[in-house]
Amino acid sequence: MRGFRGGMMGGGGFRMGRKFASGDLQLVILSLLVEQPRHGYELIKLLEERSGGFYVPSPGVIYPALTYLEETGLADVESEGAKKLYRITDSGRRLVDENRTMIDMTLGKLEGIASKMAHVRKIFDPESRVGERDDDSFPDDKSEVAAARMLLKSALRLRYPWSKDEAKRIAGILERAAGEILASGRSGD
Repeated sequence: MRGFRGGMMGGGGFRMGRKFASGDLQLVILSLLVEQPRHGYELIKLLEERSGGFYVPSPGVIYPALTYLEETGLADVESEGAKKLYRITDSGRRLVDENRTMIDMTLGKLEGIASKMAHVRKIFDPESRVGERDDDSFPDDKSEVAAARMLLKSALRLRYPWSKDEAKRIAGILERAAGEILASGRSGD
């Protein structure tokens, strides 16, 4: 599991936890409220969608952030039965304007992660490729090869993200395996 070092704005690397720094999360929430008023659950789903499922804030993170925004006058809340609808205030808009570069960078990171997640899913999940050419997937394979492919996918997921040296090492292993497969004989033997 990975999060952003020093919050979304700092660093650029990842660390355990998939976390925003609280101030970064509040700015992102405000920027989403600029687009339109939203409920807490809607904000959770929107952040999940924009990150391709990488960042899914819990209600225990979102609702305290929304409460803070309300208490500091950056957002207003309107009760709709059991739900609360949050709207940005003028002071919230000013804060978003003052921090637009950082917010755009943060949202860009989320969208970049979403793109990478979609790419990884496309590579490793044959069902995500419905309607595409199916040259490199084997949906009907129930053999030991299918089990080994699943093991390989799991190993790669556990090792990601990798350093340049680790990427070279992994690529070498995969290239040697491909070479052995190609050299081993005819298809269907």
